Amino acid sequence: MSNPYIPNTEEDRRAMLATIGVGTAGELFADIPSQHRNPALNLPPPLSEPELRRELSQMAAANRPAGEMPCFLGAGAYRHFIPSVVHHVISRGEFATAYTPYQPEISQGTLQTVFEFQSLVCELTGMDVSNASMYDGASALTEACLMAAAITGRGRVALLSTIHPHYEAVLRTYAAGRKLAVDVMEPADVALSAEHVCLVVQQPDFFGYLEDVTALAEKARAVGALYIVAADPISLGLFRPPGGYGADVVVAEGQSLGIPLSFGGPYLGIFAARDKYVRQMPGRIVGRTADSEGRTGYVLTLQTREQHIRRERATSNICSNEQLVALAATVYLCALGRQGLRRVAELCYHKAHYAAEAIAALPGYSLPLEGTFFKEFVVRCPRPPQETNAALLERGIIGGLDVSDRIEKGMLLCVTEMNSRQEIDGLVTALREIGS
Repeated sequence: MSNPYIPNTEEDRRAMLATIGVGTAGELFADIPSQHRNPALNLPPPLSEPELRRELSQMAAANRPAGEMPCFLGAGAYRHFIPSVVHHVISRGEFATAYTPYQPEISQGTLQTVFEFQSLVCELTGMDVSNASMYDGASALTEACLMAAAITGRGRVALLSTIHPHYEAVLRTYAAGRKLAVDVMEPADVALSAEHVCLVVQQPDFFGYLEDVTALAEKARAVGALYIVAADPISLGLFRPPGGYGADVVVAEGQSLGIPLSFGGPYLGIFAARDKYVRQMPGRIVGRTADSEGRTGYVLTLQTREQHIRRERATSNICSNEQLVALAATVYLCALGRQGLRRVAELCYHKAHYAAEAIAALPGYSLPLEGTFFKEFVVRCPRPPQETNAALLERGIIGGLDVSDRIEKGMLLCVTEMNSRQEIDGLVTALREIGS
């Protein structure tokens, strides 16, 4: 019996099998040991639709949604306010299909939103050119390092020890296949050589603190290495953009720009660079032009990995983009504007410092790191962070990330504009009770 969703007929299948010299489709799997061909799946019995909905609702109820209780967990994924207009715009049917707009004659709306996204990213980062988005911040950082290796022809990547550990893990995975060495260096002991393709810095760093980015830029420049900065886009509403202190490439995780936590994805990779590197950038770039009648039009100006591009000219295996998520970031930035983004950044900064000062005054608690931080900071707790977080959860508070593997009894806390003074005071009170 033919399957209505498979266009091949029985005659088609027989002809294909005969062409490759086998009698049945089962023979194609002869090289797989029999015990592994059709393993028992041990699936539960089937459910009706109401039963399935009930079971999924029960599973969902076991989660602790960040919006339903005070949350101070960050470390790369953040709870920020999302204006209602963001969801309204990205829910429109015109944007339901977010794949690459190959045909400009039927994709002008999508192409224009990509162009606007690129323009906003350039304004935000202080860079010359941006691509049409990437998968997430970690893959964007890795692609920047691979691009630097292709430009310089060198074989070693230098990154600070204060980079997000997940970013480092993704970089190491890609670097292994490209035979690139990864050198991790302490911020105060950066020593680059002529073999280094780039220096990678996170600003603010994984622990929330600001690096001496100007001095680090000079060290990269001294040996001809590219300077790659992984930035928090919200912080750019308050602090100097990376383009202002010598960055060659800027990458970022765009989740904080109007995108919900969503259990870790889909997120948004931001990638911007100096104009001289435009032809080495991964992904796609949308440009604005005019047709034969002088009307404004948008097209894919650069496509660095497509079927119609010569293999030796391709730059990366990135061949898609997170356009629907990039559209959310575009609407978010437009809705807030320059002053709105600055206000969000100021709220994060001042609320985080209010919380840190109050916690540091508690008996047994301290701030083990020195320097200026943005919206995250590390607290040394009197009890192991795992126990502290469990006690906080019993009080209806989602605590911070356990970083005791890096800092003794350290817990990374995050405070954003979403945390009210009442929530912060409640956290301080709970920590006082837990530590006593």
